[in-house]
Amino acid sequence: MATDKNIKPIVLYVDDEKNNLMAFKASFRMDFEVNLASSPDEAMEVLKTCEPHVIISDYRMPFMTGIEMFEKIRDVYPRPLRVLLTAYGDVQSLTDAINKGQVYRYIKKPWVEDEIRNVVREGFEYYFTKNQLEERNRELKEAYKDLDRFVYSVSHDLRSPLMGILAISNLLTKSSNMNEVSDYADLIAKNVSRLDEFIFNLLEYYKIKRGELNIKAINLDELLLQIVEIYESDAQSKGIKISIEVDQHEEFRSDPLVIMVALQNLISNSIKYQRELNTNKLIKISVKVLKGEAIVLVEDNGIGIEPEFIPKIFDMFFRASSIGTGSGIGLYNAKHALDKLGAEVKVNSVPNVGTLFEIKLPSK
Repeated sequence: MATDKNIKPIVLYVDDEKNNLMAFKASFRMDFEVNLASSPDEAMEVLKTCEPHVIISDYRMPFMTGIEMFEKIRDVYPRPLRVLLTAYGDVQSLTDAINKGQVYRYIKKPWVEDEIRNVVREGFEYYFTKNQLEERNRELKEAYKDLDRFVYSVSHDLRSPLMGILAISNLLTKSSNMNEVSDYADLIAKNVSRLDEFIFNLLEYYKIKRGELNIKAINLDELLLQIVEIYESDAQSKGIKISIEVDQHEEFRSDPLVIMVALQNLISNSIKYQRELNTNKLIKISVKVLKGEAIVLVEDNGIGIEPEFIPKIFDMFFRASSIGTGSGIGLYNAKHALDKLGAEVKVNSVPNVGTLFEIKLPSK
């Protein structure tokens, strides 16, 4: 977790003596990015626009000691390391301040340049290490929550169609009516398809999660044709027309597999969530490449998404509708794939009118 040697530590030095402020800046302007404040109030104003790695303050100042100022700062800006500079021998006060966690280190006046440099560099390293550990800890907590939810949802979504198949199998053993047998067979096929889709989406999830990007020049017209071919028969069987329009007159570089995963999931959703009574079911896919960016639009005239659900549609296992047999992983996979490519995604949807996904893909 070592810091970049090219990054200068940002230091805020607080002292009511103007000469001390000037001397500090003159001594350390080449080593640190130095900010100065002549009072605690001025220090608070500086902190509104700049968060330093280390705050160094004189102990004795009018109206407020350095320790009292650190208490005030700590409540609002807990991340910077606090270093106290003092010529006074109040060891008990300093010990109490350090024990309470208000002060990282203290330095006695008159300060020695090398000591200041060493303390700031150590504080700088500690600042980054501490914040990286906090970030990793937050990530681990989130990962644990996701894992807990993932295990529950996977076990539920795997078990549900299996239990359905088992129940139907029991009914089959008791029926001799061929019409009933045919209906039961259709139900089994639907449950197997649901299970297969769920497992496929899990594999896609891990493929995206673990894989490295494979950047190459892409003919987006050919790529879209490949994707549409996968869904053409399913769309036709449901009376859905898929149209493609590609405007590409310059090279576009990206990972074709990751783009395919994203668009396949968007198209699959558009097919699943059509309005049954609509006699003109459409899915339009258009791409325009200009100045190193591809704008991809995926539009349908399906059931749409309620406004309150739009912020959640990319969450794992979230389903905005009970229509269809979605796994709740498809749009999560699509967003995760697009995030890997540095894409921006916007969603515009009107219930019972349709949904538009707008994707801005940068060329790599």
